[in-house]
Amino acid sequence: MNNIKIYLAGITALIFSVIEGCKVPAIVNHEVNTRPPAAFEAAMADTQSSAVIKWQDFFEDPFLLKLVDTALRNNRELLSTLQEIEIARNDIRVKKGALLPGVMAKVGSGIEKVGRYTSQGAGDASTDIAPGKEVPDILADHELGLYASWEADIWKKLRNDKQAAVDRYLATVEGKNFVVTNLIAEIADTYYELLGLDNQLAIVKESIRLQKNGLEIVKVQKEAARATELAVKKFEAEVLNSQAREYEIFQQIKEGENKINFLLGRNPQPIERSSGEFLTALPRQVSSGIPSQLLANRPDIRQAELVLAAAKLDVKVARAAFYPTLDISASLGLQAFKPSYLAKLPESVLFSLAGELAGPLINKNAIKAEFASADARQQQALYEYEKTILNAVREVSNELSNISNLEQKYQLKNNEVNALARSITVSNELYKAARADYLEVLMTQRDALESQLELVETREQQFSAVTHIYRALGGGWK
Repeated sequence: MNNIKIYLAGITALIFSVIEGCKVPAIVNHEVNTRPPAAFEAAMADTQSSAVIKWQDFFEDPFLLKLVDTALRNNRELLSTLQEIEIARNDIRVKKGALLPGVMAKVGSGIEKVGRYTSQGAGDASTDIAPGKEVPDILADHELGLYASWEADIWKKLRNDKQAAVDRYLATVEGKNFVVTNLIAEIADTYYELLGLDNQLAIVKESIRLQKNGLEIVKVQKEAARATELAVKKFEAEVLNSQAREYEIFQQIKEGENKINFLLGRNPQPIERSSGEFLTALPRQVSSGIPSQLLANRPDIRQAELVLAAAKLDVKVARAAFYPTLDISASLGLQAFKPSYLAKLPESVLFSLAGELAGPLINKNAIKAEFASADARQQQALYEYEKTILNAVREVSNELSNISNLEQKYQLKNNEVNALARSITVSNELYKAARADYLEVLMTQRDALESQLELVETREQQFSAVTHIYRALGGGWK
């Protein structure tokens, strides 16, 4: 009777535990603001986005395509990211295993001698066994059996935990895609920078040649008393300044090549490229698509969305900890104190089946704290998701404006270069006719050199802007 009362008291406590568990804080579904501003939607009015174009088709330079292909096979950051995917995939297997019964096989042997003046020893001594079949003092124990345990997922805790692992796995895949997108853009960016530096180097070398010619003319004029030593030194200083700039460009080229080699996962070596048609080549036209395509194409947005989904499931898992858990265990096997007795059935058979319902009753502070932390992580993931969207909108808006402004800037710079090229001829003729001094000639040459270098830099910025908008739209990973 007393056992029945204790059993009923335990059931009553569990019922109250369930009722108490129903009083946990409700899960709050926070609203996500994903709508871009109206001005941005108007700017992105194309029906097709360039982000859907494969990188092999988007970039036309065969040398650049070869570099990107090598990087996608050897880049160390990308290879490290692939291991993160493998870790996340294994985590799914761990979570999936928790849903299934755990079954273990057990084979064991041992010996035991209990004290005579113990409950077990006294019981063995008083056992009425036929002569010659008494229980030995040193008792062996041989066992062969299967043991199983299973937690019934009545509150979907384990299933939500597994789905959260799936979402995190998918998030790591999107993270890998984002690494691919950035890797391709960084290689293309540096490659175009090298092409620009090659052209700048050619301009500086040509400028040095012209300046040396001018220096020789001034030296001749000095001998004819038509120029002074000051003019000679000024022309000489200008040549030295251009030669110093030449070595500065050499260093920038070396650093650019080493950067690409690093991204390709290899030691420093020359980068094969074609720079001859850099100024005459036109940057690719880009279609921005519509805002919904931006959300679908950008891997970092998709990654943040999946992390948010996993965080929401974590809240549900933490909430389920307030409720009782149902554990079922079972065993089946053979056990005897002599190996020969294991074959005697059914005397040596052992089996068990038990169910256990347990839940938190007192001191739930740890569970409440974990639930509060899970909810805070959910809000944190939501803010990160919104921040990622805001950043994507900002990048696309910046690059769309940049492409338009760089096109206007290039046209103006090109006109400036043409005007200064004519002014060099005019200044040389005026100097020979003694109608302009050497400072005007030097300043004209310096301005012409700067404008040519800026024109090349603007063209490089145009190619980089196209690469940046391709990355900002989410292109490159497909």
